[in-house]
Amino acid sequence: MTMLADTRHLSPFTAVIFDMDGTILDTESVFKTIVFEVCTELGFEMTEDVHRSMIGSSHETTNRLLLEAYGVAFPYALFDEKCRVIMRERSHDGVPVKAGAREFITELRDRGIPAAVATSSRNPHAQHHLSAVGLLDLFETVVTRDDVTFPKPHPEPYLLAAQRLGVEPTQCLALEDSHTGVRAAHAAGMQTIMVPDLVGPSDEIHALGVSVMTSMVDVHLAAFPRLRR
Repeated sequence: MTMLADTRHLSPFTAVIFDMDGTILDTESVFKTIVFEVCTELGFEMTEDVHRSMIGSSHETTNRLLLEAYGVAFPYALFDEKCRVIMRERSHDGVPVKAGAREFITELRDRGIPAAVATSSRNPHAQHHLSAVGLLDLFETVVTRDDVTFPKPHPEPYLLAAQRLGVEPTQCLALEDSHTGVRAAHAAGMQTIMVPDLVGPSDEIHALGVSVMTSMVDVHLAAFPRLRR
């Protein structure tokens, strides 16, 4: 399905809250390869459907999804540890930044528009990856799984990020790549844009009235139309 940049629903905003994996950083594709490799090593066959259900999910939700898919014999703790070790090795020098993300985040800083991250990842993972690519200092705050009681799709991560920024949720622009994240941002009352990574928008996502844009380049152009050529 072809997705054209949709600027019709982009209203004025006073802050921007980004998801991290798959939105700012191209970690999801790297992690997908690792997930398939580790499952094979452990004697389980990962499928595209199971993997898609995991995208954007918290540690606890991923655990539940894998146990539902493979039964109680699935060694989640071992799987999780192996995935994390390999991810650290392969991302030691940083993972690719999604096209247009660095430029948009930098312009937000230059304009004095506060930006935050709301991620389902744990704090060490988020701090390492954002620091490795030189983006950590461009955010006013980073909300991780370690900071909230209820992870995405609950709105708490986005509400906490807005609270830390001192901005009303309705004045925030939220950027997400996953269905889970879109549900969270929308439930927080934020103007939400989905920038698909490994999973495209579903009928449910379209029904929420969420704008869908093909890349962060499109988001940047929609946010600051003067940049159009």
